[in-house]
Amino acid sequence: MRIPGLWLCLCLGSAASLSPSCLSAQFRRPGDFILGGLFPFGKDTVNLTARSEPTLLQCERLFTEGLIWALGMRFAIDQINNSSSLLPGITLGYDMYDTCFEPLGALQPSLLFLSRNGTTGIGVLCNYTQYQPRVTAVIGPHQSDLCLVTAKLFSSFLIPQVSYGASSETLSNTELYPSFYRTVPSDKNLVEAVVLLLNQFGWNWVAAVSSDNEYGRGAQALFLSVASTNNICVAFEGLVPTDLAEPGARTQLEDTVRGINSTKVNVVVLFSYSLPAQALLEHSIRMGLGKKVWVGTEAWMLSDVAASTPNIQSIGTVLGFVMRTGTVPGFQEYVAELFSSVAQEEFCRRSRELSRLVNAEALDMHCPQCDRVTLGDIWPTLGVTTVQPVHVAVYSVAHALHRALGCTSKSCPKTAIRSWQLLHFMNTLPFDLNGQSFRFDQSHGTNTGYKLIFWAWRDGTLTNLPVGDYDQSLYIRRSQIQFHTADKKEPTSECFRRCQPGQFRRIKGFNLCCYDCTDCSENTYWSSTDSTSCSPCPRHQWAPARSTRCHDRGERFLFWDEPLAVALLTLAALTAALSCAMALLFLRHLHTPLARAAGGGRSLFALLALLLQSLSCCLYVGRPGAALCTLQQLSYALCLNGCLSTFVPKVLEVALVTEFPRRATPGLLRWAGGGRAWLLVGASLLTQALLCFCHLRLGPDVLVADYESLPSEVLLVCGTQSWAAFALLHGYNSCLAFGCFLCTFMVQTPARKYNVARGITFATLIWFVIWIFFLVIFATLRTVLRAVAQICTVLATTLGILASYFVPKCYIMVFRPDLNTEDYCQNLAEEEPE
Repeated sequence: MRIPGLWLCLCLGSAASLSPSCLSAQFRRPGDFILGGLFPFGKDTVNLTARSEPTLLQCERLFTEGLIWALGMRFAIDQINNSSSLLPGITLGYDMYDTCFEPLGALQPSLLFLSRNGTTGIGVLCNYTQYQPRVTAVIGPHQSDLCLVTAKLFSSFLIPQVSYGASSETLSNTELYPSFYRTVPSDKNLVEAVVLLLNQFGWNWVAAVSSDNEYGRGAQALFLSVASTNNICVAFEGLVPTDLAEPGARTQLEDTVRGINSTKVNVVVLFSYSLPAQALLEHSIRMGLGKKVWVGTEAWMLSDVAASTPNIQSIGTVLGFVMRTGTVPGFQEYVAELFSSVAQEEFCRRSRELSRLVNAEALDMHCPQCDRVTLGDIWPTLGVTTVQPVHVAVYSVAHALHRALGCTSKSCPKTAIRSWQLLHFMNTLPFDLNGQSFRFDQSHGTNTGYKLIFWAWRDGTLTNLPVGDYDQSLYIRRSQIQFHTADKKEPTSECFRRCQPGQFRRIKGFNLCCYDCTDCSENTYWSSTDSTSCSPCPRHQWAPARSTRCHDRGERFLFWDEPLAVALLTLAALTAALSCAMALLFLRHLHTPLARAAGGGRSLFALLALLLQSLSCCLYVGRPGAALCTLQQLSYALCLNGCLSTFVPKVLEVALVTEFPRRATPGLLRWAGGGRAWLLVGASLLTQALLCFCHLRLGPDVLVADYESLPSEVLLVCGTQSWAAFALLHGYNSCLAFGCFLCTFMVQTPARKYNVARGITFATLIWFVIWIFFLVIFATLRTVLRAVAQICTVLATTLGILASYFVPKCYIMVFRPDLNTEDYCQNLAEEEPE
């Protein structure tokens, strides 16, 4: 006859009840292979509100959850022992102990599990290959804090330990904990799901609170790391004390609530077990914290301890993730049948007899605060407590043992198996259970995914409504979520408003989510919603301020149809017409004394050069090119030289007569007049032509595409490639003009005589003044006005020479013909200097 796995300490009438004070003696069963079980049944201090005694509800909840998990292990072992295909002929036994939520409470039975089989001592050996401990594998404990204590211990002996609730990411380190396994996802998967939830709702300004234990601190640290890489800012980080009876626990809770309130966040992420979570929620309600969105985890959301907090509906909206698990068929019926059997007198008698035999060996791990729990007390918790992880943990060990023994579907050999031999099969063995396939991943964990649940209140009754699923990606049924806002839509939780298109985030301080929205400047554009800067446009494109994209640049130059160009071309045409009119007038009076004194045919040649110079203004209008840029400077230099070279014979004549009268022989003066004077004009033009050739070789003007001067257009201008070549090209004309000015500005005008030299003086002086302004403007301008400046210089030079040299002579020819005589028109070659 099998020994009952559940012993009765107290039998009160027909109502069966269990006392946690004797659980250390209750949960024991012999077998071929013993599984150690660590389950939480109680805690010495579970006070939420700094009172001296725990409430009955809290005590019952703590005990019943641990009892359900322990019964889940027993149920799985009974199923395996009754199976004809899994471990046939092999009986599994168990030793279950209460951890009392304390590291010492978990450490004491763990040391007992490590003792040599049949003894209570642990052998100190150099080689544990043949060492046979008391148990083959360990199931539990539930909490991460306790697993960190026990996992290192069991890993030293390579005893498989399978936890049904520890989710700390630290335990994923298989080098530190090579024999630790778990049948729940790690906190890393949970944190990834929470971050996806926050991103889908656009919540990037949140508070993160956790219980002050390994589970809470580890999950919060993971959340802070993942959140920072997903543009989620944590405005407040807080810890909730787990030992609520400590003197400073109340103050710490109040400070946490004040910290949440001061940040103005609308979303609070809470990683905590049920009791610390209830304490925080109680203080939030008592201190008047506004309604928030609370993002929770299975550790407290499925607990009726937190849900039973008075006025809990006033905290706002509660969303959270719970592990997606299946049901364990037949478990509830099994528990109900087991509790009914406890009421039988025969069961009680066996319990007392066996209890006397084992009490001397059992550890004394009593939890005196909690009293007995009946089936009526455990039944509500039974419907919400997840048993599948415990069930899967037991079956994982059983399947590994089945393979290690070399069992068939009908029998198993009776051979000795060491605990460390199971690890290989647990790492590689997939197994099916209740229609689901399970396998440990590289970090020795299982990830079945999560369900997103919503606390829905209907007529004052709480319902855990599934509203989404997570398995690598998150799917949310938003229409089923009714938030606490007036319109039932999700609230916003951002440090500042979302930036508009064309604005970027200028970070304020050290927090990435505290920012000002700043408009993108010209020639930059906004590339993404979360961008902290604007991207510059490519060189060939532009963008206005606060732009979301770049546009192709237009070309900018002096167009033919723009008003300024039309006005300048009109003025150039008038200047050319004036030059033609003067040329015709000089041609008509070519043989008059005044025309001969002005140079005769050379004056016509000068007017022709000025005419061409006026027409060269057309080279500066329209889209420039390489050829046009070269012709602009060459045409101006040659045309101007053509005009100035005609002054050279007259200047030479003046200089010889006035400054060197004794050397002004008739033979030498013939070079300043008549046909030989054309040789001087030709020599001057030839010299200028050679300098033009040198200019082409050294560095002619080139077409420059200027992307910097104009915001939205590319400026096409003729740029000076070499200023040395520029100076060489125009330096000769400057020397001619300067020489003409020096030779004529001191010449005295005889009484009642017309002095031709005075016109040359004013013409060259005007040219110098124009060029001083031109050089300053030309060297600094980088806009389309550069072409305008060149046209204005050409026209000003032309009009200056016409006005100062030719207009007075035309006036005499037309309006004062009586002065166009030999007596009035001075001929220096024929007169004695004064």
